[in-house]
Amino acid sequence: AYLGSAFRTPVSFVAERHEALTAIRRDLHAHPELGFEEHRTAALVAERLHQWGIEVHAGVGRTGVVGVIRGRQDGSGKSVGLRADMDALPIPEENEFAHRSVKGGLMHACGHDGHTAMLLGAAQYLAASRDFDGTVYAIFQPGEEGYAGAKEMINDGLFTRFPADEVYALHNWPGLPPGHIGLNPGPMMAAADRVRITLSGRGGHGAHPHMTVDPVLMAGQVISAAQSIVSRNVAPLEAAVLSLCAVQAGHLDAFSVVPREAHISGTVRAFNNSFKATIGARLRDLVEYTSRAFGG
Repeated sequence: AYLGSAFRTPVSFVAERHEALTAIRRDLHAHPELGFEEHRTAALVAERLHQWGIEVHAGVGRTGVVGVIRGRQDGSGKSVGLRADMDALPIPEENEFAHRSVKGGLMHACGHDGHTAMLLGAAQYLAASRDFDGTVYAIFQPGEEGYAGAKEMINDGLFTRFPADEVYALHNWPGLPPGHIGLNPGPMMAAADRVRITLSGRGGHGAHPHMTVDPVLMAGQVISAAQSIVSRNVAPLEAAVLSLCAVQAGHLDAFSVVPREAHISGTVRAFNNSFKATIGARLRDLVEYTSRAFGG
């Protein structure tokens, strides 16, 4: 509950600090770290929270940080968690701006640098105003990108030590106009599974294809056929996605060599666990029997 003091509004407060918060975000963007390796990021977060007079708890869930902000009153006994993720992705950055990643093969491609900077801005405002009744926990989560960092923090006693009644988070969405927030009733973001496929054949010379078992041919068939899985197994009014997004096989300069293996990676997204299970089972069958049909 806000107490309604004459303190500046959050918008004006953050606007006055826009340049400084932008600098934090760009610094984080230039120095990306993978899950549970966010030592520099966590240290920056902890230092800023401490600078703003916020009680800091570092090392929660290995590299997570929690800031405790107490309101001017605590009659309500209520507590709220605000959560942001901190880790980057193992993706080379191709941007040319000054704050591009200085680490080869690593990039904040999902915007967690922005999430961290946004929560720091919110924490700074809340600590400066204390204009609420209760406690706010600023939760900076490590390892969101496939490392189960939230589970690691929970297993480390997150909600025992910081018993938030409710937790709020957001994800940047560049397609929305500035100043707008998108909300849906029910689930907002689908659950995600990672797909990795290895197709094994027999390598050889492209001029003697009869002596090979071609995994590139198998990959092409699998990619095409996989597009039927959702359309023929998920009801039209339901939502699920199967996207095969990357293929690697052979070497481009070895234009006459049939490789021994082809690798495919992608993702499954769904709001319903039964859909994920169905898609997974169908994809396994499709890969197994397609590769068998071609001798792989």
